[in-house]
Amino acid sequence: MQSNQTFAEIFQARGVSRRDFLKFCTMTSVYLGLAPSMVPSVVEAMEKKPRTPVIWLHGLECTCCTESFIRSSHPTIEDLLFNMISLDYDDALSAAAGTQLEDVRRKIMKDYKGKYILAVEGNASTKDDGVYCMVGGDSFLNTLKETAADAAAIIAWGNCASFGCVQNAHPNPTGAAPVSEIIKDKPIVKVSGCPPISEVMTGVITHFHTFGTLPELDRLGRPKAFYNTRIHDKCYRRAFFDAGMFVRSFDDDSTRKGWCLYKMGCKGPTTYNSCSKIQWNGGTSFPIGSGHPCIGCSEPNFWDKGPFYTRKAEVSFLGSDSNADKIGIVAVGAAAAGAAAHAAVTAVKKAKADSSEKDKA
Repeated sequence: MQSNQTFAEIFQARGVSRRDFLKFCTMTSVYLGLAPSMVPSVVEAMEKKPRTPVIWLHGLECTCCTESFIRSSHPTIEDLLFNMISLDYDDALSAAAGTQLEDVRRKIMKDYKGKYILAVEGNASTKDDGVYCMVGGDSFLNTLKETAADAAAIIAWGNCASFGCVQNAHPNPTGAAPVSEIIKDKPIVKVSGCPPISEVMTGVITHFHTFGTLPELDRLGRPKAFYNTRIHDKCYRRAFFDAGMFVRSFDDDSTRKGWCLYKMGCKGPTTYNSCSKIQWNGGTSFPIGSGHPCIGCSEPNFWDKGPFYTRKAEVSFLGSDSNADKIGIVAVGAAAAGAAAHAAVTAVKKAKADSSEKDKA
């Protein structure tokens, strides 16, 4: 794979029409939250800039992030994605293996020093010098440090690399640690999820390729364009939540009617991700759409925040256990109480003003 080819050249060689190429650029701009005026910049970068070399490492993980990535639902499917970036090293997807593949990794590090992106799937064992995760006779901990040294930026791909995931859960016998706890001197973007949505990976790399910088990040280091709203805020079951209509058993009638899954442990109200907007499987569904509560897999320490199918505590709030009539009564009562409080405050202020006037007189 030639890293000096542009995206447009690759698209053309793959038989992608100019129309589909522009659609791809526009869609990616929308995913990134860019203004329409920025679309030409994305198109120009795709047409003129050589592809960004990417080294994709695998540590302690289950490969679900790769499985998600190769099932991307962009207009030109996964074949386009494999050629959109110059994915020159990936020990899960490369035909080469062993010493031959490791030579490729070191050649990329040398030829594109300071210019390549390091994508990391999984985390590293830090206990006993990293002996619990070995790749090619060396610890993944050493491989990660070596490859990160000359990278332009790092993408922590998935919850394992971003926050630790199940390997990092209590009692963490191997000392598994996310990338940000090991590499301290490189810009890192955390594309969390277990696995994350494939389009998010494409969007992050496109942003870096177009502007030469990582996208704007939230307080946890995730790209805001994809993690700025809660799943709950865009969930199609939100109306049932507001009406206090909840599933209480997976085999009852409310399940078949698609009521809110909050009582079944859904973490949508506390989870930031794009699942309910971009969705999965060609934009057709996501776990909640398939009848399964969100387990909060894009958040830190989600494995230690169980149980997954029950709420730890019943939280009393408007609508949680009420029907429409009760909600209306509560709302009217709250409005009346507010009006009474306002009247009381006004009366006090008026009394103080009158007293002040008398004192002046």
